[in-house]
Amino acid sequence: MRWRDWLPFGRVPELTSEDLAQRLASGPAVQLLDVRTALEYRQGHIAGAVHVPVPSLAATLPRLGLDPQLPVVAICKTAHRSIPAVRLLEAEGFTAVQLAGGMDRWRRLGLPVAVGEAAEGDSP
Repeated sequence: MRWRDWLPFGRVPELTSEDLAQRLASGPAVQLLDVRTALEYRQGHIAGAVHVPVPSLAATLPRLGLDPQLPVVAICKTAHRSIPAVRLLEAEGFTAVQLAGGMDRWRRLGLPVAVGEAAEGDSP
């Protein structure tokens, strides 16, 4: 990837919190990838999300075991760090979107948050 692909600016495909909650209630039709820091993740994340901080994503992605047939939803705090994550996922052949408004919007809507759980792919 080019360096400018890592800038947290520009537009990438998005999925709203409401739509994601609906899809999760219907079954595992998406994969969740939380790209925030470990502390942010432990303080609250969407259940089932794999955690890999965005700076580690390129090196870690091949070991995550994500299914290329299922879309990936990249999640960060405010939908900025997830932009380069979506670009990287797309470059690797995944269908990817970011969570519009990030975890801040998810929380504002009162949607469920898991706290303090460790996740595969979690790094210090």
